[in-house]
Amino acid sequence: MTITFLGTGTSQGVPVIGCDCDICTSADKHDKRLRTSILVEAQGKIIVIDTGPDFRYQMLRVGVKHLDAVIFTHEHKDHTAGLDDIRAFNYLQQEPMDVYAVPRVQASLKKEFSYIFAEFQYPGIPKINLHTIGNEPFNVGPVKFIPIEVLHYKLPVLGFRIDDFTYITDAKTIAEPEIEKIKGTKVLVVNALQKQPHMSHFTFDEAIAFAQRIGAETTYFTHISHRLGKHADVSLELPQGIQLAYDGLKIEL
Repeated sequence: MTITFLGTGTSQGVPVIGCDCDICTSADKHDKRLRTSILVEAQGKIIVIDTGPDFRYQMLRVGVKHLDAVIFTHEHKDHTAGLDDIRAFNYLQQEPMDVYAVPRVQASLKKEFSYIFAEFQYPGIPKINLHTIGNEPFNVGPVKFIPIEVLHYKLPVLGFRIDDFTYITDAKTIAEPEIEKIKGTKVLVVNALQKQPHMSHFTFDEAIAFAQRIGAETTYFTHISHRLGKHADVSLELPQGIQLAYDGLKIEL
């Protein structure tokens, strides 16, 4: 299995429009963060988790020419806004795109992208097959996904475990039964927004504490804001086994 980090930034991305802080003006490529998303390549399937506003550029940058499915963690715009661009894959593959989401997220997609679901199908609009998921394991072809429900303030968000890899974004609290699903994972990805307290995201210290509790061989932090600091500086503060993810990072499991 290969995981590619398509984006590791928070909802505004890094740099933030109009910001001239040291992080946003950094020349280090590790400090350039598109909105959070990953590409999963496993057992002959190519799957994207979340299509944020940068989805089109992310596909071009990585050179993705075939996509089997999209899975959504939740309905916030920084995770769904790029859905329209799956129509390029419709054209290339001559078939609808399989899209997996819980009913609440499906309702949001139908509202935000009403033209996709309209009775009159305008030529060239995206074509999708909606698949309903919940908190039970599901498969995309031979690839098994175990949903992990976390709370983003009060909003339920799904993370996913695939074999020995677990991906969690937009978490603030995680119930004990969901933590049990994560235990034993070898590679953990979790959000670490900033050092200051935040109502709906793990802070830097909270993410470290969570990573150490899980005890994965390697943990990567994602969904990072410009308030966390420069990649090079923050990396020096991390305990052994914990790293900052960055756009374009590719890991093999």
